Amino acid sequence: MARTAAVPLAPGVWRIPTVGRAMVNSYAFVDDDGSVTLVDCGVRRAPARIVRGLAAIGKTPADVTRIVLTHAHADHAGGAAELARRTGAPVAAHRADVPYAESGRVPPQGGGNTVGRFLTRLAGGRFPAVAVARPLADGDVLPVGGGLRVVHTPGHSPGHVSLLHEPTRVLVTGDALFNVAGVRWPVRSFCTDFRMTQRTAHVLGELDYDVAAFTHGPELTDRAREQVRAFLRRLG
Repeated sequence: MARTAAVPLAPGVWRIPTVGRAMVNSYAFVDDDGSVTLVDCGVRRAPARIVRGLAAIGKTPADVTRIVLTHAHADHAGGAAELARRTGAPVAAHRADVPYAESGRVPPQGGGNTVGRFLTRLAGGRFPAVAVARPLADGDVLPVGGGLRVVHTPGHSPGHVSLLHEPTRVLVTGDALFNVAGVRWPVRSFCTDFRMTQRTAHVLGELDYDVAAFTHGPELTDRAREQVRAFLRRLG
């Protein structure tokens, strides 16, 4: 089966796979004026796939007017510098992750098991540094298609955020939760504070949304909020 360059989630909201069919995802939000807000930029080699995803929805890098990072890890911010260069778009990230984005170094990570070490080598602990024009804070509402709300869910990184697009009821979880062979926690070794990740993810069960969109794994469209809440109750 051929890879899909862009997957529609709601009117004006698209998932762009950057590794595999859904192993690592970026997101495009298209506003009424045709401008695009890009959420996450994948690994360093991801920009080419993101550009193909934009083309699949009739857009080009020139249409991108804002880049938002859920956090400063190499598999999410690795392509940000190149996409910022191609698009001229300013980059936004939570203020606690700004020093990491601007130095190209991932935040401190805990653990050290075999899987974690393998994934760290795969993703890389360094990425091209990118200037952050807008530091974000919890509760900020970005002017994206009627409102994209910033939900600070620290633990995976100090400034990790999830994003709720209230008009379309799409939640981008970032790495607060994965959907790889089912909803699950992110890899412990990638987290700055895994216990904090577990605590702060519970806010995702309190929000209102119809689609849960993951940066690792495919989206949930059937009773998404209920499925997330069930996971949080079981393992929280």
